[in-house]
Amino acid sequence: MDRLWDFFNIYFIGMVQILMGFYFLCRFLDRKVTRPSYFLFAICSLAAIQCIPPDGITDQLVYFLLLTLGGIFLCRADKITVLLYAALTIEIMQLSYGIVHSLLNILYPLTAPFPHKFVGIAILIAGNAALLLAAFCYRIVSRYFLCDEALKKQHVFMVLTPILLIFLMGEYISSIIYGTSSGVNHYQMLGIQLLGMASLFCILFAYKKLLENFRLITELSLLEQEEHSLNQYVEEAKTRYERTRSFRHDIKNHMTVVKELVQNGKSKEALDYIGDMGEITEELSFPCSTNNPVADILIGNKLGIAESMGIDVSCSLLLPSPCLIRDIDIGIVLANALDNAIHACKQLPPGAERFIRVTGHRQNDFLLLEMENSFQGNRLPRKGTGLSNIKAVAEKYQGALSIKTDHSTFTLSILLIIPQQPEHISQHNA
Repeated sequence: MDRLWDFFNIYFIGMVQILMGFYFLCRFLDRKVTRPSYFLFAICSLAAIQCIPPDGITDQLVYFLLLTLGGIFLCRADKITVLLYAALTIEIMQLSYGIVHSLLNILYPLTAPFPHKFVGIAILIAGNAALLLAAFCYRIVSRYFLCDEALKKQHVFMVLTPILLIFLMGEYISSIIYGTSSGVNHYQMLGIQLLGMASLFCILFAYKKLLENFRLITELSLLEQEEHSLNQYVEEAKTRYERTRSFRHDIKNHMTVVKELVQNGKSKEALDYIGDMGEITEELSFPCSTNNPVADILIGNKLGIAESMGIDVSCSLLLPSPCLIRDIDIGIVLANALDNAIHACKQLPPGAERFIRVTGHRQNDFLLLEMENSFQGNRLPRKGTGLSNIKAVAEKYQGALSIKTDHSTFTLSILLIIPQQPEHISQHNA
């Protein structure tokens, strides 16, 4: 009977423990591995652990090495990230078994009235309840504490060092205290294990918040750059407006000059003068006339870039004038939408149709903007800073954002409610 229980604990429970650790390591790394690879890893790991002398620290270090190798070669993940989550996986399992073991030692004196054989079986079964605690902790980590892959690679050492420290110190304390046959204070050990688990989650929580702050700082920097670019568009629009007003002011003088030249029989000089006037008007005109100078310059700039890349472009957009939607907000919507459209067209394979269509009109108190561009696939793009900025503007004007895709076209629709008074915007912002 004892041999049967030993076989059950060493091989069956050991296999379950290794499989669980490797499964959640793959979850942490966001990688998929085939089922045969799971069992092959578990069998090889169990065989390797059984080949070394039984020693708590050595067993854990070998398992840590095996998890690291599995993450690198089977999951094909970044080495530093694998080190972090392999240490985290083993640490959670170690602390879970430590907590359950301390609780069982505290409760053991209360089992004196019961038969020893029954108590022994109950303790063996209850001891493996640590797997349930470990699975629960793994689920919490995978659900709430995983962060963006790029940020993890940049700042992984900030959390790897304390996790490795907790892992090694926990193994050292366990080997020292449980290595002695007497004088073990299980209440103290339970407190140490619980504090270790709490410290682990506090580190993960602080790490997540820190990465979120880094991401927000990056997005804020991008927004500041975008605002600077849009302000340049505004200044250029003002300059063009002043030049246009100056030209309109001088148009009577120009017409007088042309009239005098014609009356004096200087037809060639009159035609040359009219040609010069045509060049001036061409410089003052916009490729796309939307009734808004900022939008005209921005769209003209973006569509000019698209045309230089061989993308077919068209614009049929008419904005209300006057309009209480701020120029900077219209610029954010158009700039981000057009940048995304140009990027999508650049990703298409050679020979594929490339196009960008900009449309929009006012309907009563609503302004509908639509951007269509060539697209490949059915999956929606990940919500990056661009779409987030567009959504923020839509919500600011109590509107909505809609995305539709098919095999060849991506359509972005933005609905804005035109405010009747400036106070509506300021109240919404507040």
